[in-house]
Amino acid sequence: MNYEEKLKEISEYNQNLVVMTAENRAAIRNLPEILGKRFIDVGITEQTMIGAAAGLALRGRIPIVHALATFLTLRAFEFIRTDVGIGNLPVKLVGGVPGFLSEANGPTHQAIEDVSLMRGIPNMRVFCPADHEELVEGLPQIIEDKSPWYVRYTTLQPIVKHYDKFVIGKAEILGDGLDVALLTYGFMTKESWRAKEILEKKGISVRFINMRTLKPIDTEAIINAAKECTLLVTIEDHFLTGGLFSIVGEIFLKHSLRSNVLPIALEHQWFKPALLHDVLAYEGFTGEQIASKIAVHLHNLEKGIETELHEKHVEPIL
Repeated sequence: MNYEEKLKEISEYNQNLVVMTAENRAAIRNLPEILGKRFIDVGITEQTMIGAAAGLALRGRIPIVHALATFLTLRAFEFIRTDVGIGNLPVKLVGGVPGFLSEANGPTHQAIEDVSLMRGIPNMRVFCPADHEELVEGLPQIIEDKSPWYVRYTTLQPIVKHYDKFVIGKAEILGDGLDVALLTYGFMTKESWRAKEILEKKGISVRFINMRTLKPIDTEAIINAAKECTLLVTIEDHFLTGGLFSIVGEIFLKHSLRSNVLPIALEHQWFKPALLHDVLAYEGFTGEQIASKIAVHLHNLEKGIETELHEKHVEPIL
């Protein structure tokens, strides 16, 4: 079952569900004739859509709104914060082509600060599924939850079988390695898993943590990894500031923890537009490049050498 089919299924038993879009129908193009008046396309007016969604939520509806992630979280930010966040309304925000998925689009279309913006709003929750299967599995819980949500939409197919049922605020932990813990979410799950496979072939034990929801975050999973593993690596197609690396830092400060942490994220600038594979290779986010960076960092930790954390191109030592 795909995302659109799941929305249709939920709409059949939940008559309060309303699907909205700002002329972004890629994921929901068959729903207008099914939902009738419960499908609303406002055109390219994201701010208006959020205001209307808030009004509908005040009337007992559950709006699921769709737009390109960058315009949804940036252009409509004040409306999300004021109309939805302050009122703690059950509006669900679904952002299309977030992070590297915007590939050939330039900085105006790149949503790589969206997690930071959305998690900064009190009451707002954030779901970044690893793949389409996880998105569909988590959707009913997201819709039933009374809080507002931001969802990074994805059509990616699973690269690993999910053994853990989706639970809000609970990470999926695969493996119990003690050398490295890979913490990731969303699109970067695939490349992170590739890095895991490469590292394990070289005898490095890896704990793989798919965070799933970044707010609420699975604090216990992060603390356990910090206490038990030599190195934590945060991997995300997001700016370094405000994303998973920042979340880990906040948890460490709150719980008086210290650990070796290697962040792999976009630090100072937007990524170079290109086809997806070329974007990953140029920015240093392929599974092979991630594995090399981690191996270099582990090697330097053993030798007591200071490592440049954000260098894109690292000579492989694997």
